[in-house]
Amino acid sequence: MREGIVYLIGAGPGDPGLFTIKGRALLAEAEVVVYDRLVNSDILSGVRPEAELIYVGKASSHHALRQEQINELLVEKVAAGKKVVRLKGGDPFLFGRGGEEAEYIRNHGFDYEVIPGVTSAIAVPAYAGIPVTHRDAASSLAIITGHEKPGKQESSIKWPQLAQGIDTLVFLMGIENLDLITNNLVANGKRPDTPVALVRWGTWPAQEVLTGTLADIGRKVQDSHFKPPAVIIVGEVVNMRERLAWVENKPLWGKRVVVTRARAQASALADKLKELGASVIEFPTIEVTPEEDLSPLHHAFRSIDSFNWIIFTSVNAVDIFFTEMMADGLDIRCLTGINICAIGPATCERLRNRGIKSDIVPSEYVAEGLIEELEKKIKPGQSVLLPRARGARAILPEAINEMGAHVSEVNLYSAAPAANVCAEDLGQILAGKVDLITFTSSSTVTNFVNIIGAGNVEKLAEAKIACIGPITADTAKNKGFKVDLIAPEYTIAGLIEVILEQYK
Repeated sequence: MREGIVYLIGAGPGDPGLFTIKGRALLAEAEVVVYDRLVNSDILSGVRPEAELIYVGKASSHHALRQEQINELLVEKVAAGKKVVRLKGGDPFLFGRGGEEAEYIRNHGFDYEVIPGVTSAIAVPAYAGIPVTHRDAASSLAIITGHEKPGKQESSIKWPQLAQGIDTLVFLMGIENLDLITNNLVANGKRPDTPVALVRWGTWPAQEVLTGTLADIGRKVQDSHFKPPAVIIVGEVVNMRERLAWVENKPLWGKRVVVTRARAQASALADKLKELGASVIEFPTIEVTPEEDLSPLHHAFRSIDSFNWIIFTSVNAVDIFFTEMMADGLDIRCLTGINICAIGPATCERLRNRGIKSDIVPSEYVAEGLIEELEKKIKPGQSVLLPRARGARAILPEAINEMGAHVSEVNLYSAAPAANVCAEDLGQILAGKVDLITFTSSSTVTNFVNIIGAGNVEKLAEAKIACIGPITADTAKNKGFKVDLIAPEYTIAGLIEVILEQYK
């Protein structure tokens, strides 16, 4: 039997951008992933499809597995020769019980490695605009558990030393014991007016901050129904938040935005929206599926030098075309002398990455704009290869035929309605808990309505609708939506631009 290994990996505080490079690489290789409650699902998207995912999350008063069972599970999987990732929120060796797991693995004769994570004790205050140390306000820091081991006869926390000898105190997992913490600090010499901040879901789009003092923070928690998970920061550095807060200053902070693009294409839009502060619900309405029978494309390759033009209308078409071309033993040299068209900058860029410069990119990134450009260039009798999606609009090949050219249309893929829908995300959308819905094509609109049901469109009346162009907007209007935003340039960058303008 081959030898297994366990990687104890810290997933960081929540923001997937804070997950380490080494952690991401090992996660992609894992055969088994044992993960906690506070691990962002975006991080889990890096797990390969065939890997075994095992949830062992712990919430207050409810544990999916006891720690002893988690230890046994890790040894069971590594004993089977598996490459196991134990993915823990924050850092595995800071109140993460990683030390106990490491001991158990070692005592049973197996290997492990520790990949530290960005700890919430420092990252969460930073995202709230609170430096845990500052030359003018704090030169010492203590990180304390807010939830000691159950059944301990006596607390190991040295309250007098903390209250009188440390400038900044950070308590993790302490909201349920907040009164105990504040009372002990005051009783041991900390001033009642010492500033306190509670940061809930720190570094996540749902981040909330509640500030007060040791004297009044307990009452504020009750009044606001503030719930865990949260980090507690005590000290004068809390006062710096008023001038150092930065996450909340992002232009889309607090906005919940739905992205309906196919999952493979959603990242460019979703990542930018997150960067601007939005909470993004990725709700793909399209699944791009290559045609099972691509023999018409391979037939076209055999007579590729007979074509005067090749027109690409999507990045999907580019990817499938060149993948199949290479599989046929051809490369870009076989396209010498052929005019290449791209319908927009994204398709043009994808061609450029393949070593191809587009001869035509229309100023208006729709079929109508491309037709206007082609009318000046195409000559009667020329041959045009049009590799594209099944069911695409007929306007382009019909217009080219009217120019006297011959069109060979080849279907490369289908943009079918998404089969698997996240029930939780659907519930959020139907409950009207979204601020903005983005549509990047007519098919995203049609499929979205098919998923939610035409009768539920009116439930989204409060959400703003943003469309990538007028054709998509017309489809949305025909489906019953009130379109609020139409991108001036029919690109993802143009869509983001008009969204920013709305919320400026």
